[in-house]
Amino acid sequence: MAFLWIKAFHIIFVISWFAGLFYLPRIFVNLAMETETVATERLLLMARKLYRFMSLLALPAMVLGLALLWMMFGGSAGGMKMPGWMHAKLTFVVLLLGYHHACGAILRKFEKGINQRSHTWFRWFNEVPVVMLLAVVVLVVVKPF
Repeated sequence: MAFLWIKAFHIIFVISWFAGLFYLPRIFVNLAMETETVATERLLLMARKLYRFMSLLALPAMVLGLALLWMMFGGSAGGMKMPGWMHAKLTFVVLLLGYHHACGAILRKFEKGINQRSHTWFRWFNEVPVVMLLAVVVLVVVKPF
């Protein structure tokens, strides 16, 4: 029973974290296009608050995910013997954490006024978590290997 509660809250926190991963790069698109100081400051405030909030959401998502991982695969005497799909999923999770931190680095560049990337680049950057979410969901549901 505890497993299902942990799984439910893991999914809720992952969905909430992804909302930030989808929206923050969209703010970057607008920041890259903005020329008015007042609007830029407003967008930066939104981006700061969103990054802080999505970072807080990522933490329980990871902790609950590790708990599920332990409950599913950690109890065996031979250590964690995970199927291939789980190794692939965890690879995407690590990449998503890297993406999250890259968003933080980009935000700091905008705050310093040293962004060199175009709004078009940020539009493509915004698609990365969509592709990764697609891969993770397919791996978890279909378990292809």
